[in-house]
Amino acid sequence: MLNYGSRLMSKAGKKQVEDCKERTGGTELELVDKGITNLLDVPGLLQLSNLVRLTASHNKLHAVHPSIAQLQNLEILNLFNNQIEELPTTLSNMPKLKHLNLGMNRLSSLPRGFGSFPSLEILDLTYNNLTEKSLPGNFFYLESLRALYLGDNDMETLPPQVGQLMKLQILVLRDNDLIALPMEVGNLERLKELHIQGNRLTVLPPEIGKLDLSGPKMVFKGDNNPWVAPIADQLQVGVSHLLEYLRSDTYKYLYGRHIQAGAQPPPKTTDKSKKISRKAKGK
Repeated sequence: MLNYGSRLMSKAGKKQVEDCKERTGGTELELVDKGITNLLDVPGLLQLSNLVRLTASHNKLHAVHPSIAQLQNLEILNLFNNQIEELPTTLSNMPKLKHLNLGMNRLSSLPRGFGSFPSLEILDLTYNNLTEKSLPGNFFYLESLRALYLGDNDMETLPPQVGQLMKLQILVLRDNDLIALPMEVGNLERLKELHIQGNRLTVLPPEIGKLDLSGPKMVFKGDNNPWVAPIADQLQVGVSHLLEYLRSDTYKYLYGRHIQAGAQPPPKTTDKSKKISRKAKGK
């Protein structure tokens, strides 16, 4: 039997579904801050065959039921700020999904085959517990991806396969534990924003200098890293000076020497043990 809280939630969810049918013809459903613990508790949700946008942020979801994939016309799925610890493999079977927001959850892994989304353009995984080992083998097969948000996770390295995301325009890696960037980031010719502030980076691969990130609508954020003095000096002057310096023979020589020396990475300076995403289930 449903407890009192679940009955209230079910009643509220039913009203939201009915309103969705009346107002939008069943294409847009808002379930924000309703105390929902399971999407299947929302009566009639899976019958909304024309649903294009589902917003279920600020709830208490611990998991996403595999049957969510029945919503074959869904283009936008917003599950921001829940308590999600696991995702179903069926999620990547959704043919029209373009925008997936899983920010501020408790994910420490992603399901097998996660990179199979055929149409995904925006993926937000900000503020979870992901490391480079959390990413499945086909993660970087997301060829349609235009924006990837991985800020506030626990990554020390970024797999070189990131260079396969040729349509990527926004890459956010801020506030991780990155000790290096792969040179393949320099292959992302369409990149307009690169956010790498708040990591443990000391140098950048010279290939980053190939990116056009100094124009008026471009963004490069690199503060709060323990840069070697030449990079810190160039950043003080401006992004265009930094990129030009990365392309120089002087820097390529210094970079080669630095890598060859095999210096120990800087220590971690941020204690992430008290992150909201670390809390145990039910708390």
